[in-house]
Amino acid sequence: MSKNRSGASGRSAAASASAPVSRVVEVTQGLRELIIDGTLLPGAPLREAELAEQFGVSRNTLREVFRSLGQEGVLTQIPNSGARVAIPSITSIIDIFRVRRIIEGQALLQSFPKHPAIAGMGRAVEQAERARAKQDWRGVGTANVAFHSAIIALTDSARLARIFDSLSAELRLAFGLVDDPEYLHAPFLDRNREILELVEAGDAPAAALALDGYLMRAERLLLAAYERLG
Repeated sequence: MSKNRSGASGRSAAASASAPVSRVVEVTQGLRELIIDGTLLPGAPLREAELAEQFGVSRNTLREVFRSLGQEGVLTQIPNSGARVAIPSITSIIDIFRVRRIIEGQALLQSFPKHPAIAGMGRAVEQAERARAKQDWRGVGTANVAFHSAIIALTDSARLARIFDSLSAELRLAFGLVDDPEYLHAPFLDRNREILELVEAGDAPAAALALDGYLMRAERLLLAAYERLG
């Protein structure tokens, strides 16, 4: 009997210990999504009291979240000034695109026509086209991130999905520094549909080649926009 109580107590303690970790993960993802959808812009201050109330967590939990996102490069901690959304550098943008060409290209090369993630690619394309019709370029940007997330989902790898989540947040911050989102996103909507149709047809090599050219052009376009910002 004592042994059973001890076992139950151990399970209870383990559950109690894991709960804060779970909340840190949840809030980290929630804050990351606010960056990915463009709600939080580069350089924006992160006020602990407001965010703790918004997510229903303690300030200690929120500081753990800040540390996690700081390691991902999407937040910066400034002594005596608190946390701010990061402002990406030219070097980080170049590195992000280097990683994207590797992991997204391989995801397409190893894809097959009936994979469930292809439906997600299709939904993202349709979402972007609806947003374009409304001239909602922020919505187009969000749909574009969803399209590339669906490409990563072709790998069935939770680790690669987590890596891409982090890259997406950093990339969206780069987009946020350019004041003409139509200029950034409009050239790529039709290319997304082209890549989708190639994957649906089972032509993975052609889809990967199209994506490589797409990402190279997107990188050059974004860097040129940065140059104009001075």
